[in-house]
Amino acid sequence: MSGSLNPSSLARLLGRWNVGAAPAYRELADVVRLLVLDGRVALDVALPSERSLAVTLGTSRTTVTAAYALLREQGFLSGGQGSRSRSRIPGHGAATAGGNDDGRRLSGAPGLAVPDGILDLAYASLPASGEVVHRAFAAALTELPALLPGFGYDALGVGPLRAAIAARYTAAGVPTTAGQILVTSGAQHALNIVLRTLAGRSGKVLVEHPSYPNALDAIRAAGCRTVTVAMPAAPRAGTAAPVHDGGGAAGWDLEAMESALVQQRPAMAYVVPDFHNPTGRLMPDSQRRRLVASAAAAGTVLVVDETLRELNLDGAQSTPMAAFSPAVVSIGSLSKSHWAGLRTGWIRASEPLIQRFAAARTTFDLGGPVVEQLAAAHLVNDLAEPLPARLAALRENRDTLLKLVRGHLPGWEPERPDGGLSVWCRLPDPVSTALAVLAPDFGIRLAAGPRFGVGGAFEHYLRLPFTLPPEQLETAVVALRAAQARLDGAPQLRRSLPAQPAAAIA
Repeated sequence: MSGSLNPSSLARLLGRWNVGAAPAYRELADVVRLLVLDGRVALDVALPSERSLAVTLGTSRTTVTAAYALLREQGFLSGGQGSRSRSRIPGHGAATAGGNDDGRRLSGAPGLAVPDGILDLAYASLPASGEVVHRAFAAALTELPALLPGFGYDALGVGPLRAAIAARYTAAGVPTTAGQILVTSGAQHALNIVLRTLAGRSGKVLVEHPSYPNALDAIRAAGCRTVTVAMPAAPRAGTAAPVHDGGGAAGWDLEAMESALVQQRPAMAYVVPDFHNPTGRLMPDSQRRRLVASAAAAGTVLVVDETLRELNLDGAQSTPMAAFSPAVVSIGSLSKSHWAGLRTGWIRASEPLIQRFAAARTTFDLGGPVVEQLAAAHLVNDLAEPLPARLAALRENRDTLLKLVRGHLPGWEPERPDGGLSVWCRLPDPVSTALAVLAPDFGIRLAAGPRFGVGGAFEHYLRLPFTLPPEQLETAVVALRAAQARLDGAPQLRRSLPAQPAAAIA
């Protein structure tokens, strides 16, 4: 147990809490919830009794009782009415809110289930291209008998899939053999293998800032030290766009990346040049060529995440990074182009490095599921089939979302993405985490900006996927406007908070 919190101490932490238009009990619950997520109220601390807190705050016991009840319902307090409730994070040692153990997660807090009707804006993923995926699995089942006499273990991946992936790279101008491909259980699995092999514990890894949250989590979990390089901010409304070596509206800060490479000498650099997550930017070839040369000069292995490369919404041309150097390591996946449920990814590298990756892989698993890989081979060979329709729908969704944000949230500044699945928005105030905490009350789930950085950065930003259909996007943006209005009317909630507890974000 971690002790207890007396009424005076909690009152000091609460500050001026009852100044908004919402009911007093909800205002009190909201501020306590933010204090728990912020870490200013430690976990497993007994809160004051309802009676003592009501006296100290000068409010009714009914208000405190209702606030505590709401916090227990949301999973932020344990215990029942009449006993000392203890602070907690939802899903840590207790049932999920509402008892829905099969639900998805809410507000970035582990284990808090998303009730039916919540629009999930934390995941930037598409539903399956159903008919295409189903047909691929049907074909795979007819091919399975030929492989049944074998053991079924293959650390490199089944031959047809490796050959199909290699052919895709060759067609894109990067001559590749099947021996240069290692099939993995998704891009995250691929990154973990690469980290284990190239960086090791305490090794330095350079990343763009912001970056993909699950990659940052993997780097931390591997015990590596993160070297962040800020990406230039998009130009503010009414200002001229800065020029960064041909990198579109903002691009990448190559000078800063080169400086970090020279000074820090990281073992590897993880970058997302193809419709960067979360900004949606596309790195121009001039920057790619320059970054490859700079990494080589620093002795840093350049690891390129290409999982969003196929989601090119405006038809801009770019060359795969591996075309500029055989030392580049490329990571790919079918999760974004086809379906995250496939869990099929890959690593492309030199054959000696692929053998090292295969050896490291055996500490995670001994190979991937065979049927899924056979199906994935068909999908890779016919990659163009589902993409035109999916890209057309995504273009419509992107344009709809940008129009909705500008219409309903005029103080927000969305950056128009070149591709990918999401829009990176600058908020007028540093309230990203507060919005994410309040969002479920308005029927939406958000991934707060700090999940895309380290050290609590990006409270001024929010990533908004455009993977939902237009009518649901409109519902979500209207809900965002309502959540923003609630913050505007409740200054005690407009606190700059550190990142939420880590949860999976796609």
